[in-house]
Amino acid sequence: MTEYLNVDSARTRQHRRPFLSQRLLERALGTFIHNGTLQLRLPDGSTRRFGQGSPEIAIAIRDWRTLRRIALNADLAVGEAWIDGTLTVERGDIYGFLDLCLSNAGTGPGYTLRRLQQKLRRLVRPLLMYNPIGKAQKNVAHHYDLSDELYDLFLDNERQYSCALFASPTDTLEQAQARKMAHIANKLCLEPGQKLLDIGSGWGGLGLFMARKSGVDVTGVTLSVEQQKYAQARAVREGLAKQARFELRDYRQESDRYDRIVSVGMFEHVGAGHYVEYFAKVAALLKENGVAMIHTIGSVTGPSAPHPWIRKYIFPGGYIPSLSEIMPAIEKSGLVVTDIEVLRLHYAKTLKAWRTRFMAGRDEMVARYDERFCRMWEFYLAACEAGFRHNGLVVFQIQLSHRFDAVPLTRDYLTSADGSDAGNRAAFDRPTGRPRSRQAAE
Repeated sequence: MTEYLNVDSARTRQHRRPFLSQRLLERALGTFIHNGTLQLRLPDGSTRRFGQGSPEIAIAIRDWRTLRRIALNADLAVGEAWIDGTLTVERGDIYGFLDLCLSNAGTGPGYTLRRLQQKLRRLVRPLLMYNPIGKAQKNVAHHYDLSDELYDLFLDNERQYSCALFASPTDTLEQAQARKMAHIANKLCLEPGQKLLDIGSGWGGLGLFMARKSGVDVTGVTLSVEQQKYAQARAVREGLAKQARFELRDYRQESDRYDRIVSVGMFEHVGAGHYVEYFAKVAALLKENGVAMIHTIGSVTGPSAPHPWIRKYIFPGGYIPSLSEIMPAIEKSGLVVTDIEVLRLHYAKTLKAWRTRFMAGRDEMVARYDERFCRMWEFYLAACEAGFRHNGLVVFQIQLSHRFDAVPLTRDYLTSADGSDAGNRAAFDRPTGRPRSRQAAE
């Protein structure tokens, strides 16, 4: 009899109206929703309105348990409620709702409870970002070892799963990604015959682009089984297998030395406790006159902690660093920072293009996976786009070398749109004022 009473009591608590949580949520929404209007439908059918003007977004919370969880831990619970269908959007869409919230909240920490939660996450951050080799491979597999059909659905034909570079509102995703790859090639001052290491080489698009366009010898390393198989098969298909090799290997296991090192979209998976180790390894692998270029998502709001929903559902072990966390590790490595560029809003545009493509093929993904999976990916793409628009997220491109004179003194060499003449300009625009060969530099 006691068991039955306990079960009944638990059900009563689940459906009981949580007045304290309701007041907490309403107070939080009333505090930061000013520009635009949010209408909230409660589980009993009553509605509340916050803010004024356009856009107008209406959401519904379907049960009191969901309301309680959102009030106490919105960063995790909003996404989970969307996946479960206990939070729905009645006017607008999930992106519009997240955009409204983040555009009002800005880069601030939000209401009091959220500030306390963020402080607690900072305290346990070292445990969340401990990333030894075995764990790193499991974290990568969680996200990247999904079906080819999924990534073909929303990525460009080079499968660039990182920030594109848009020069015009009319740029296609393919044009913007090609420009990004050429821009990175220019920063590396590539010359034929150089040895290049691609750390976190993904599906091989960037490495093959550089092998094809600049005549460099590419070694790519990745922890994703599916990415490595895809990249190596593509190298064979394109007749580049002798010039571009893709290995299933952790960068920490690499032992050769390279003229050029590139890493795009991988540093976010290193973990803050491993930054010194990472840059020490880059320094050890890079030749004396070499050039490295690290492309990573970054935060302009200072050190934080992994976002709980993203960490749980999308990128376990992932973290977005601030520049103040990256620079001390670079300084300890002995490397010289020769250029830093901050790409603003380009990733928001990239994510918008991905989200549009994903939604156009959503039915296909529902058939392959299920509705819950697609709601999770829809939320992921929408939340990230809104974050890059309003929450202090950018992309850092950090150029590194052992020497001050490893790259040209001015940035003119970065202006080539296709990368075709970057090497020629770079060879002459040295501090010596004359051409300098790779062999002479060594």
